[in-house]
Amino acid sequence: MTIRVLLADDQALLRSTFRMLIESNPDMDVVAEAADGGEAIALTRRHQPSVVLMDIRMPGTNGLAATAEICDDLSLSTTRVLILTTFETDEYVAKALRAGASGFLGKDVSADVLLDGIRTVAAGEALLSPAATRALIARFLATPEPEAPIAELAALTAREREVMVMAAEGKSNTEIAGHLVVSPLTVRTHIQRAMRKLHARDRAQLVVIAYQTGLVRPR
Repeated sequence: MTIRVLLADDQALLRSTFRMLIESNPDMDVVAEAADGGEAIALTRRHQPSVVLMDIRMPGTNGLAATAEICDDLSLSTTRVLILTTFETDEYVAKALRAGASGFLGKDVSADVLLDGIRTVAAGEALLSPAATRALIARFLATPEPEAPIAELAALTAREREVMVMAAEGKSNTEIAGHLVVSPLTVRTHIQRAMRKLHARDRAQLVVIAYQTGLVRPR
């Protein structure tokens, strides 16, 4: 299937560059461009893209607010948001993940990393750039915001909790499978069941829930 991408960035030149790069790949297509967060929300609802490539700092509604509104819209449950910004701080990463983003990359990444990131997020996986150190992200995520929702973990089986913890620690399905001596497909099944029980949009949100509920604590 073709990955449908919506570009949200206030710089027209950057949007043009991203469009040319993305559309040079047969498995991707740019369906729309937005110059601010409000336009990104409206165009996302109209075009139902697979992935929104979202800048953080834009005039009017910023990228974090737009991400939160898109991710809270049940009619957009299949749309994923990948944050792409020059402001790659740990606090921004945590806020982006809390808002519902599935991934986060700096604008200085290579073309191959960006394209792989879009494919990763479109497939429902979480994506964090190497510069976004897990320890600092965990520190921010483990500090609950006012009235932060607490997930009900009682519905999870012991194995689902175990897999969720390792996913939150940054391990891939293959690494988890090797540790538990099971197949990567079995690990994926456990993660999908945990996501369904905890109403998590994707793997990134499962990580957020793991830290916010105290299932995993920062080292």
